[in-house]
Amino acid sequence: MKSAYELAMSRLEQAAPVQKLTPAQKKLMAEVDNEIIAKIAEKKVFLEGEMAKAVDNPQAHDELRRQLASEIARLEEKREDKKERIRREAAQQAGQQ
Repeated sequence: MKSAYELAMSRLEQAAPVQKLTPAQKKLMAEVDNEIIAKIAEKKVFLEGEMAKAVDNPQAHDELRRQLASEIARLEEKREDKKERIRREAAQQAGQQ
């Protein structure tokens, strides 16, 4: 007998089958992740350095903190957009086969 979890996963698989990615597509997604991680790290280093300089100015420090949060959110959204394009491309290729 299947557990409730296994039954739910089985129904989910039927409703929305798991999309298979080719090794090339997996590599592209990893490259997207690496690119965005590097850009986030670059922004953090720069803006955290600026925040350290603005330690005497709470208003400027808060603005830089908000800017960092905004930049990270923008980059993560960009990552998801790129990955979604790769997934759509994979779905189109699977539909053509």
